[in-house]
Amino acid sequence: MSFQPLTQFNSSEAVAFHRTELAVILSLYGRMVAAGEWRDYGISSLRDLAVFSIFRRTAEHPLYRIEKRPKLRAKQGQYAVIGMDGQILKRGNDLKQVLRGLERKLIRAVD
Repeated sequence: MSFQPLTQFNSSEAVAFHRTELAVILSLYGRMVAAGEWRDYGISSLRDLAVFSIFRRTAEHPLYRIEKRPKLRAKQGQYAVIGMDGQILKRGNDLKQVLRGLERKLIRAVD
């Protein structure tokens, strides 16, 4: 029996964000950068999931991870927002609805 390393797989098998999904994510990202909250991001396409990581500074752990797991579409929802501590903050099948919790951080009381 031969084993293939996890790093070697066909890129067509990888899960990735679609252009429309990236447009929604990058729209929120742009607003948060303009507000001075976020500074960097990273995108990973793996076999079972795609991850959009959001950083306050480049050398830190991500503040949030937006994950897409198509296998969970029928169960818990394919999109999830995960906090720095690994806690799932929101999960569902509607990306805009899942990201709505992060948008609330833009709304602040003005003194």
